Amino acid sequence: MAEIAIIGAGIAGLAAAIRIRAQGFDVQVFEKEGSPGGKVMEWRRNGFRFDLGPSLLTQPDRVEELFHLAGEDPPKHFRYQRLDTVCHYFWPDGSTLEVPDDPALFARRVGQLADGGSAEVERYLEEAALLYETAGPLFLERPFPTREALMSSQGQKIGRNPMLLDPFFSMHGRNRRSFSDPRIVQLFDRYATYNGSNPYKAPATLKMIAHLEHAMGAYFPDQGMYSIARELSALALRMGVIINLNSPVEKILTANDGKSVRGIRVGGKELKFDGVVSDVDINTLYLNKMLSVRRPLLGRHQKLSSSALIFYWGVKGHYPSLDLHNILFSQDYQREFDYLFRQKTLYSDPTVYLFISSKRISTDAPEGHENWFAMINAPENLGQDWDQLIKQARENILMKIRTIANIDLAGNVVLEHVENPRTIEARTGSWHGSLYGASSNSRMSAFSRHPNHRRGIENLWFTGGSVHPGGGIPLCLAGASIVSEQIAQYRINQRIK
Repeated sequence: MAEIAIIGAGIAGLAAAIRIRAQGFDVQVFEKEGSPGGKVMEWRRNGFRFDLGPSLLTQPDRVEELFHLAGEDPPKHFRYQRLDTVCHYFWPDGSTLEVPDDPALFARRVGQLADGGSAEVERYLEEAALLYETAGPLFLERPFPTREALMSSQGQKIGRNPMLLDPFFSMHGRNRRSFSDPRIVQLFDRYATYNGSNPYKAPATLKMIAHLEHAMGAYFPDQGMYSIARELSALALRMGVIINLNSPVEKILTANDGKSVRGIRVGGKELKFDGVVSDVDINTLYLNKMLSVRRPLLGRHQKLSSSALIFYWGVKGHYPSLDLHNILFSQDYQREFDYLFRQKTLYSDPTVYLFISSKRISTDAPEGHENWFAMINAPENLGQDWDQLIKQARENILMKIRTIANIDLAGNVVLEHVENPRTIEARTGSWHGSLYGASSNSRMSAFSRHPNHRRGIENLWFTGGSVHPGGGIPLCLAGASIVSEQIAQYRINQRIK
């Protein structure tokens, strides 16, 4: 039986392993860390549990599909709930908005906050839904850019009317024209950060993200975000996938003609495989010479997405004014992004994201305590003085919580752990600590993302957040599906057994 090697046990690597194994291949996964999950990890200390990476789940059916492929009942292993409150927003002027799960109620709530806001939100979400239904199948569900994709019914529809993609406005430019209240502009601008981009540069095409969260729903797993990685890893093992932990891959071995791969090198040993799937950050793969070919010219000079600075705080007390997901906005959003993407440093008045999983999972914190994940966007790691930046950011975040959320944490932080671009780079292999590979800060970004299969190397495929279709759990799962379909077609073409 043919055997496939997968480099990396992130969400995309695990999903690819499950899908490829379901086709009948033998599959081995090689992971450099001591546990699977990639960016989806957890940290436990003194009775606290923290999800270290992604904190929001959309499109949970993509996870369930993997269990169905294996003939298993998803709820026996993975349960989740749809959130009644998607997010709680706070602005510097003292106004707040709890966003409900129901889009119609959300629009009415906005109308209570901002004159005319209800109709504006309804219209915007209708446009976002149309954009997702038009562009989603083309950009997210199939290999791209390829001739087949461009000639598909979706590709031809967009070709006849490219304005469907809203490509000539930035996300902020479109939002400023869609909403009369600057607070609501800021709320929808934030969706550019879901793939580490700048709303003042990224195309308005990204407004489809709002459709995912507000129309299709926001969810949270019953046992936290890390349970996704844990249960997918367990599923892969039950299917017969071999997962090798603490096994960093040093090299992808190419055949003499360079047109195929013949295996990988791990711990100085050459291991033969019939094909290789890389779930490694694409910049790390090429720039660390794991693959002895040059990166395709199209994506060679792409700018990186943002990173993150996260404080994981064990906090004494309960804070009923906060929800599972909370956003404390900055006064000057445009200046904040200028600092991130042009000056490559932290802004003194950052937007703060607070994620408190103990609001849903009481055992994530000891009695009388909460587990706070306090995050600000950060630039890629270029050798900045992170120790000083972290020290100053901590003070700025605590001040923001005190002035906008009216919560003084002085003396109530009983535990602290910090992740920053340096540690993210070291732990996950993300180039410069960038969370999503290339940013989407140009109109052509979707067309220049690294493809899932590189022409000229017949049995090498790529998945994960740094390649097509992009970062975040749903897109990583979509990418794994694309790769598995490409391997199935390769099997037919090559008649491998």
